[in-house]
Amino acid sequence: MLQVYDIPSQYLDYPVSHQVLLSLLKDYKRPNDKIYEMIKAGDLIPLKRGLYQFRNPSGILPEPFNVANVLYGPSYVSAESALSYYGFIPEQVFTITSITTKKSASFRNEIGTFDYQHLSIPYYSFGIQRINLREGQYALIATPEKALFDQIIITKGLLFRSASSAREFLLENMRMDEIHLREMNTFNMKSWLNEAPKKESLENTIKAIQSL
Repeated sequence: MLQVYDIPSQYLDYPVSHQVLLSLLKDYKRPNDKIYEMIKAGDLIPLKRGLYQFRNPSGILPEPFNVANVLYGPSYVSAESALSYYGFIPEQVFTITSITTKKSASFRNEIGTFDYQHLSIPYYSFGIQRINLREGQYALIATPEKALFDQIIITKGLLFRSASSAREFLLENMRMDEIHLREMNTFNMKSWLNEAPKKESLENTIKAIQSL
């Protein structure tokens, strides 16, 4: 009988598709029954229809950012989730926000709550980096500059008509640290403007950062 500790290690750290599960359970006459049994026993975590995560015998779950990339892609972690990861905002963020080129979607499972917001290419492709979260766990995450832009763009009704209104949002609403803001690469931010939604608001955001 297949147990979690019999699963090859390369399948323990990353989500697996239903097809991969069927290949691992090829010796079973009724592999779907075995999948249901493993879910019921807690050895297999359903992430969404057709995608699962083995529960590692060590008890360590995969990094939520890693799961976010695989759960719905192409996508990268951004907005408040990325800003919190970098320490740019003080709040802990419980919903993982990602940007995708596909239609907006959301998922909830044992690993966490995942929200995906649509933004179009070419803007989508700017300011993404691959981060090593821990050994064997990586994720595509927006740079701090892109995460801030994305946060402004996906927040409905948020518009800045002046640098002062952008500054108020950054320092009072977002409670961002001035030192971190001064470290932002405004040259890169300016290079994204022509392809970005809410261009005026983003321009005023850059002006607010440069005035600090």
